[in-house]
Amino acid sequence: MTAREDAGADARRFVRAHPNGVLSTLSQRHGGMPYGSIAPFVLDHAGCPLVLVSDLAEHTRNLDTDSRCSLLVHPCAADAQAAARVTLLGRASRCGDKAALGPRYLRYVPAAEGHFALPDFHFWRIEPEAIRVIAGFGRARWVDAKAFAPAPNRVAETEEAIVALWNATRADALRACARRRGAPAAQRARLLGVDVDGFDLLADDAQLRVEFPNPAPDGDAARAALDALCPEETR
Repeated sequence: MTAREDAGADARRFVRAHPNGVLSTLSQRHGGMPYGSIAPFVLDHAGCPLVLVSDLAEHTRNLDTDSRCSLLVHPCAADAQAAARVTLLGRASRCGDKAALGPRYLRYVPAAEGHFALPDFHFWRIEPEAIRVIAGFGRARWVDAKAFAPAPNRVAETEEAIVALWNATRADALRACARRRGAPAAQRARLLGVDVDGFDLLADDAQLRVEFPNPAPDGDAARAALDALCPEETR
């Protein structure tokens, strides 16, 4: 892997692990001035952020006229200047498959369930064109969209089945994995999603990101990686 690809993969891992974003669009009400507000997001299998926005929101008015936008991803750290953050610049398009996208999005953002049920809320997908990575004070670089994008894969085809099966049959293994990966006191753990790079757990109320040692090109490879990282506990 080249240095450029490493930087892109690092940025993608950071974005997957920090689902706090500020979406900025170009205000039609105020002559194209930047307008930013909090927007929960979920990264899809192609590395594109998905946001759920009302038709009545300022963002929708803006994006319907000019699709250009940015998403600032940050860890909500006490020292914001010293903390790492990533800004994705791209163009947003309205998604027509709300029902298909809903189950995965709501696993990650359950607080949006009420909004999702309303007919005027729709998903928008941001296609990154450039990425600004700030690793800390004085450490910044640009990453191109090709380096940020994950490897081609087919994990999406079987993700729902994998999540359902593991949550139904492997609760103890998921809890043990969560305890080893940053939540030592976790009493319960659920699998939120699986992708080419790894998987996400909800350990009690905390979300944990676990990376695969190698990209998973399909569901079979993802299952094998899960088995290796979350083995059944022996008694």
